[in-house]
Amino acid sequence: MKEQQTTQETPNKNIWQKIGNTASLIVDKFEVWILIISTSGLAVLLIANVISRNVYRSIHFAEEVSNLFIILITFIGTSYATRKARHIRMGAILELLPNKVEKILVLVMTAISAIVMFILAYIALRYVITLKARNTLTASLRAPYWLFVIAAPVGLGMSGFQFVRTFIKNIVEKEVWLSPEQKDEYEDEKTMLDSAIASINLDEIELKESK
Repeated sequence: MKEQQTTQETPNKNIWQKIGNTASLIVDKFEVWILIISTSGLAVLLIANVISRNVYRSIHFAEEVSNLFIILITFIGTSYATRKARHIRMGAILELLPNKVEKILVLVMTAISAIVMFILAYIALRYVITLKARNTLTASLRAPYWLFVIAAPVGLGMSGFQFVRTFIKNIVEKEVWLSPEQKDEYEDEKTMLDSAIASINLDEIELKESK
């Protein structure tokens, strides 16, 4: 009976893992491409505006489109930083604490952060709804202004969702997870160091030393 239960539980876990991995991959592609397009677009637009200003006159919509790119980078980047554990935190203090205390603090911080992000997302969403109801337009392009700021509730909501994922991950797993995809403060550095050490040919070094 126990073997049957374990065999039934493992496929269910695999299904949920596949769903989670697929969702994480989709979110990753969405965030990365938004950040790439926004950063590249902002750089190109600013350079073009400087050239245009010196040759003839400034591009009339450059400021508005630049603001759009900055909003996208800020709020979509917030979600990306949360998912990759690149947000500001007291990592040095956490590393000095025992594992149980560190896990409790991470759970508390992720829970509070998720609540704050969802509250901010709700406030931002109400602001977007107000702008849409008032039919507020931008000065140069005469475009609906709510389209320029809709990235705020989306990014904040996605960031809150990532904190929820981190909270659940720390409950399910024994290790301390700083984000859904980042287990250790210096995990990337350790991986890079291990790969660098693995690439060193110790036999050649020993031969050179013997010579």
